[in-house]
Formats: sequence, C-alpha cells, structure tokens
Amino acid sequence: MLSYKELGLVNTRAMFAAAVKGGYAIPAFNFNTMEQMQAIVMAAVETKSPVIMQVSKGARNYANATILRYMAQGAVEYAKELGCAYPEIVLHLDHGDSFEICKECIDMGFSSVMIDGSSLPYEENIALTRKVVEYAHKHDVTVEAELGVLAGVEDDVVSEVSHYTKPEEVIDFATRTGCDSLAISIGTSHGAYKFKPEQCTRDPKTGKLVPPPLAFDILYEIEKKLPGFPIVLHGSSSVPQEEVDIINTYGGNLPDAIGIPEEQLRKAAKSAVCKINIDSDSRLAMTSAIRKHLAENPGHFDPRQYLKPARDNMKKMYIHKIVNVLGSNNKLLKQ
Repeated sequence: MLSYKELGLVNTRAMFAAAVKGGYAIPAFNFNTMEQMQAIVMAAVETKSPVIMQVSKGARNYANATILRYMAQGAVEYAKELGCAYPEIVLHLDHGDSFEICKECIDMGFSSVMIDGSSLPYEENIALTRKVVEYAHKHDVTVEAELGVLAGVEDDVVSEVSHYTKPEEVIDFATRTGCDSLAISIGTSHGAYKFKPEQCTRDPKTGKLVPPPLAFDILYEIEKKLPGFPIVLHGSSSVPQEEVDIINTYGGNLPDAIGIPEEQLRKAAKSAVCKINIDSDSRLAMTSAIRKHLAENPGHFDPRQYLKPARDNMKKMYIHKIVNVLGSNNKLLKQ
C-alpha cells in the first residue's frame, strides 16, 4: 500500500470546495505519454492552476500502470523544479469499471478514483459505488461517481445513446453512496464526434456544423437538489476546428468532427460544475502538430523533432483552457 501523500499528490476535496465557491472549474486532462504529462505540468505551473491528471483504463494498458504512477510523482517534482512550491496535482482514475481496478489504483498511490457504474441498474450502481467509497475513504482518497450515460467513444467506454441524468435521483444517489463528486449527463459526449450531423444545424456562411445546446435546465435542477455539491462534466472537449483543419490538410480524415462550444463550458464552469474533462482536444493538438511537422520536414525521423512541437501545441491548448474557459488560473490554495 502506497499513500498518494508520499508522492506529493493531493485529493480533490479542497480544490473542489474552492472551485464551487469561486465559480470556476478544475481542468482534468487525460495523459498517456511523457509529452502530455510535461505539457500539463508546464501549463499548470505557468498559470498557477490546480490540475487533475487522469489515467484511463486504456492508458494503463498502453503505458503501464506502474510507469504512469511514477510519472505522476515525477510531475509533482517537475512542477517544483519549474518554480511551483506547492503544486496541487491530483492523480485520478478515469472511468474505473470495477471495485478491483479502483482498489488497485488506490493501493498504488492514486489520490482520486472514478467508479463508473452508470451502465448498471440504479441499485447496482449505488451498491458498487458505495463499496468503492468505503474503501477509498479509509485512505483519504476521493471518489467520483456517475449517474446518467454519455454517448460516444473514449478508450473502452462506448455508448451509442446518451441518457440524461434524472434530477429526482441525485439526492438519493449521493446520500446512499457517499461519493465526493458526481458526473452527470446533460448533452456532452466522448470523442471527437460528439454529435451526429443530423443533430446539428449548419452555419450558412461557413458550412460548419453548429451543435445543439447543453441541457442547462437539468444542471440547474441538480444544483437546487444538491446545493454546493461538486458536479463533473465528461466529454467536454471543444474539438477546435483549426486543429481539425490542419489534420485534414495534411492527410487526415476527420469529416464533421465537432465538440462542445467553449461558451457553453464557460457557462458551466460558473455553476456547481467544478471538474471538466478534456481529452480529445489534447489528441487533436498533438496529432495536428505532428502531421504538419512531418509534412513540412519529410527528412526528419528523430521523434524529438516532431514531439517537441506537439508538446508545445498541447501546452498552448492547456493554457487556453485554463485561462479562457475554466478560469482556474491563479487559484492555487497556497502560492
């Protein structure tokens, strides 16, 4: 058993309380590689922002669970090296689908875990979430649960249709499970294709798809029923069209890729939504930079030559999200 405190990590409790009170959201960025981790830390330090570094089941399979845990420990030391005396970095399991994987991550030094029982019948979701909460809280690890189902694809998380969270269930669910935060479904979606073309309208001037609005009425009803309770939005990448255009220009094939408009995320961040998950935007920023670099420099074969601009582009994107969308810059509890 390794405590996350030995690694210099923090859990989400204090940062979520401050975010709900302050009307901003904490960035939750998924990472699989060293370059993503470096870009996240550089952006967080430069903006003086708390940050959640997320590891999915797919990332653990790809990069190795032990390596990712040590990378998170390295992230804390790297942040200090960059000049942040008191970094607030959470290592979070994204979409844990069993008690066993949550326990394994807690025992390995994760400071936060998500148990995703949203595909289960309601009572089974409660029972599984409660079991994880009871174990996690013994080790001061915070737990995110999910109520409602998001459509889309993210690693092993796949759903053809979404089911909005039912506000009438949230009090019972939060009370009986003891979870520390709740991921809800109000129209966000996993992946780079968050909406089908038939769900959208087209801008007559640009021809670009315009997505439907999020269900803020559901969010506000949940806020009334759980005042001050930390709410989480998954599937909240904006799928920047400039990155999509670069990818398509240099040989990619992402027709009609579309995300959540940033003005809607800014609106959500001012509510009880205190954690907003962003993964696809990082993938797009990395891929666009690599495709462009290799197309313009066909003689390059050293990975550092194309991974450096990819890292720089991800850092730029992370800073933009922190400062211009989530508002978590200059929000470290100790500066």
